[in-house]
Amino acid sequence: MAKNLVIVESPAKAKTIKKYLGKDFEVRASMGHVRDLPKSKLGIDLEHDFQPNYRLIPGKEELVSELRELAAGSEAVYLATDPDREGEAISWHLQELLDLPDETARRVTFNEITRGVVQDSIQHPRSIDHNLVDAQQARRILDRIVGYQVSPLLWRKIRRGLSAGRVQSVATRLVVEREEEIEAFVPVEYWQIDADLSRVAPAAGEFTARFVGTEKKKQELHSAEDVQKVVDVVEKAPFSIKTIKRADKKRSPSPPFTTSTLQQEASRRLNMPPRRTMAVAQQLYEGVDITGEGTVGLITYMRTDSLRISDEAIHAARSLIRDRYGAAYCPATARRFKARAGAQDAHEAIRPSDVRLTPEQIKKDLTTEQFKLYRLIWGRFVACQMAAAVYDSMTVDAVSGGYLFRASHSELKFAGFTAVYEESVEEKESTVDQKLPDLKEGEPLLLKELKKEQLFTQPPARYTEATLIRAMEERGIGRPSTYAPTISTILDREYVVKERANLRPTPLGRVVTDLMRDKFTRIVDPAFTAKMEEKLDNVEAGKESWTEVLHTFYDDFSSTLEKAEKELTGERIKVPDEVSDEICDLCGKRMVYKSGRFGRFLACPGWPECTFTKPIVVEMPGRCPNCGSRILKRTSKRGYAYYACEKGKDCGFMTWDVPVKDDCPACGKTMFKRSGRGYKRPYCINPDCERFVPEEKRGYKKTAADAEAKPAAGAETGEKPKKPAAKKTAAKKPAAKKTTAKKTAAKEEPDT
Repeated sequence: MAKNLVIVESPAKAKTIKKYLGKDFEVRASMGHVRDLPKSKLGIDLEHDFQPNYRLIPGKEELVSELRELAAGSEAVYLATDPDREGEAISWHLQELLDLPDETARRVTFNEITRGVVQDSIQHPRSIDHNLVDAQQARRILDRIVGYQVSPLLWRKIRRGLSAGRVQSVATRLVVEREEEIEAFVPVEYWQIDADLSRVAPAAGEFTARFVGTEKKKQELHSAEDVQKVVDVVEKAPFSIKTIKRADKKRSPSPPFTTSTLQQEASRRLNMPPRRTMAVAQQLYEGVDITGEGTVGLITYMRTDSLRISDEAIHAARSLIRDRYGAAYCPATARRFKARAGAQDAHEAIRPSDVRLTPEQIKKDLTTEQFKLYRLIWGRFVACQMAAAVYDSMTVDAVSGGYLFRASHSELKFAGFTAVYEESVEEKESTVDQKLPDLKEGEPLLLKELKKEQLFTQPPARYTEATLIRAMEERGIGRPSTYAPTISTILDREYVVKERANLRPTPLGRVVTDLMRDKFTRIVDPAFTAKMEEKLDNVEAGKESWTEVLHTFYDDFSSTLEKAEKELTGERIKVPDEVSDEICDLCGKRMVYKSGRFGRFLACPGWPECTFTKPIVVEMPGRCPNCGSRILKRTSKRGYAYYACEKGKDCGFMTWDVPVKDDCPACGKTMFKRSGRGYKRPYCINPDCERFVPEEKRGYKKTAADAEAKPAAGAETGEKPKKPAAKKTAAKKPAAKKTTAKKTAAKEEPDT
């Protein structure tokens, strides 16, 4: 038997660490949590300082028995769970369950799983940090109290199966209040005037300038009358160039990723949900088999709010930048970034463990998701240590009759960090950006045309998963480990639904939020939730007692709960039906959304007289290329998505390819793109069009059997298509990773 036992959380992590330790070490996985509060009851003694009644998780008996036997025969036991509050708590539970004395139990943490870090950490163990354990225990008990004492009230007053949570209820409230803002929004009219101008012959050159205001100040146009006043003057007065400003504008790189920014960017750029992002990041952290290297941990710990980078990592990045891109791309001094106020700053920012392992080098060893996420993390980290991008910026102001029109153009002069990475941005341009001719100040211009456009202000956009995470972080709601599971919870509870990328509250979510706002004001108050997070941070820092924090919370909460129970006596709150645009095929009524064992579906509101139901219709952009009707997303019996005309067999159009909002510039029909994640170039599937792309050139991997199994995209057939063999293989490929992902997800327990 090995002299030393190392206990980690997952088999993948165990495999990686085992490679770095000698034969004197046995490395085993606890498979996540081993002990927790019982599911069947509160499990907290409210009368005696909130003492928890922890129980061994069912199904872990044999595992714990084996670990106990191994620990008894080892000289030392290294508890190497993840380096956060939850990991610290798991180590403490292991010490308790395995009856490990303090001199035997040694706590080690790895910010990154590399040979040097693992071996150094083993040489410098510490004891369990009980402040971290207390902070995690306080969070768990807080969430248990709210979940197990408010949720039954929701069951009795609204419907069974509902839940409330200290963080999830606040996240739902944010989505509901954004929807209320949208509904209350009153559009304001405004106008835009663009002047098409040209240079006087013989020097050719045309450009468009947008109305800004008078020469002295900006002016907004709110009516057709305002516009006409400007037009009447400008059409009679000559145009000339007032000023030309040229300048080099520098754009600095973004900081390396934190948990929040990684989830936001992966959602925007990779269309990867936060929970999936964290599962794939966990795989990269724990280790991936790399040809010639064995199992390698590719990134640092992925639950962090810090922007700190080690000196060693900065030096490696700057060395790679000089070697790969040249000295001009490496700034004179290293970049360091300051974390936002309130950040715990417990770990480094998310970065590659070894920056010399480029995404291209290891692409063949990674799944598609792993490669895309690693490329994102690697690019962002390298870029954060590169020189600023430089743009040649030119702004031209033209005047006519005392009114000012502006045009601008920005052209990349030096790529800098954009040679590696460019963050996705959502910017609204107030001026026209175009290539400008070689103009001179005072030069007269000819007015070719004035274009007037009536516009209206738009309501605030619905939250996406990315923007909701950003809002939660800005308000101090939750912590890095809670963002993804919180969003998953409010979607699973159907308080919120996802429509394409946007999050919209359901009538159920609104009813629950209204009740919580009315009866439990403090719990769903973002400021109160943020203050509670600060108190948990104080417990972690040893500044406050976890029992005092709980007493302060519970004294007010218990009286609030008692008052709510009395006020709602005998009351039952009805959740209004969510009406759809779909018409019942049998009786013609507008169908409503319902929930069942297998999720949401459409049902006729005339039940029990009419029992017609059908799956939820997802309308896609574009039009049917056969008849011009709507294209709907359908699901085959095997669970694969395909796209068909709403007229079904009467039209016969169906395809595996995804319709896009763009029309073909040649024939005007809707274009399509390959199915699957990531950006794909749209193409025309109209065989009569000059831009038609044959199926074999659309990028799908095909086998000989596919030619027979798969109908051509756009085939006019009334039969439901069979999924091509190549697509089946692609769909099943990630199955090997599911076990790890599930075990990882089990650790990220959402608020109840």
